[in-house]
Amino acid sequence: MTAAGSTAGDPITPLERCFEVEGLPQYAEVPSRLRRLYGGGIGFRPPVLVGNAVASVDGVVALGPGHPSAGSIISGHAQADRFVMGLLRACADAILIGAGTLRETPGHRWTAEQVCPWAAPELAALRRALGRSPRPPLVVVTRSGSLPGGHPALDGDAVVATTRAGRARLRAEHPRLSVLPTAPADHVDLPRLMGRLKARGWTTVLCEGGPILIGELVRAGLLDELFLTVAPTLAGRRPGRPRPGVIDGLELLPRHRAALALLGVRRHGSLIFLRYSIGSGPVAGSPRAGRPPTRPPLARTPPTT
Repeated sequence: MTAAGSTAGDPITPLERCFEVEGLPQYAEVPSRLRRLYGGGIGFRPPVLVGNAVASVDGVVALGPGHPSAGSIISGHAQADRFVMGLLRACADAILIGAGTLRETPGHRWTAEQVCPWAAPELAALRRALGRSPRPPLVVVTRSGSLPGGHPALDGDAVVATTRAGRARLRAEHPRLSVLPTAPADHVDLPRLMGRLKARGWTTVLCEGGPILIGELVRAGLLDELFLTVAPTLAGRRPGRPRPGVIDGLELLPRHRAALALLGVRRHGSLIFLRYSIGSGPVAGSPRAGRPPTRPPLARTPPTT
């Protein structure tokens, strides 16, 4: 034993399961090492869209321009957080991100083994046992079609969901990228997108942000669960330098309440891992797919670009 509760080759001790709702789905295929380190089983009942984020105690998830890979900075590069991220990626048919997240994470590939290389064999075994592809396809949402050239995550199975204008730009600048069919509109139709992913057999989708995309998913009533790591740190804010929380571009309280139900709590040292289910249905006043809103939409920032 290298530390209390850990074995040789494990850089972390097992997560402490503090609370968990009975009857949550669990994959029988989860390797014993992953199950032990997670403090129990994990699984999802498809179709399901799951969000994952890490926040400071004062609710910051992004540090602004000039600070790429903000999640790692906020978590303090905690191996326990990277393990949970890898486990969620291993469970996913596909990973959904906004173009801003892609631009702010240069060189990253959204795979389980990149964030948790020391558990790569077990994470790969889990994907095989679940019938997943060797690495989860990446789905990038962009209104403008503006994507960085040469990003390694755009190789292979990456697909892009965009608008009509964005599709024209992608054809000119990234002709080899796969572009999902889009509605003839100036916004990405997220309900239609999720239907397209489901038609491909991608029924367990993990969204890793950013905050505007997660806000748009909440607005549309599409996000089913949220995994939130609360890191033991304060990030702070100052005027004129916005640092968003888990969602951005969508104002809820006091007019609207997104109901969450706590499904589980785990702890690793002073890191807290929360799992919530999210009430279904679009937020009142949000635009319906393919038609303009019948009343003014909630206050928001510009859509994902």
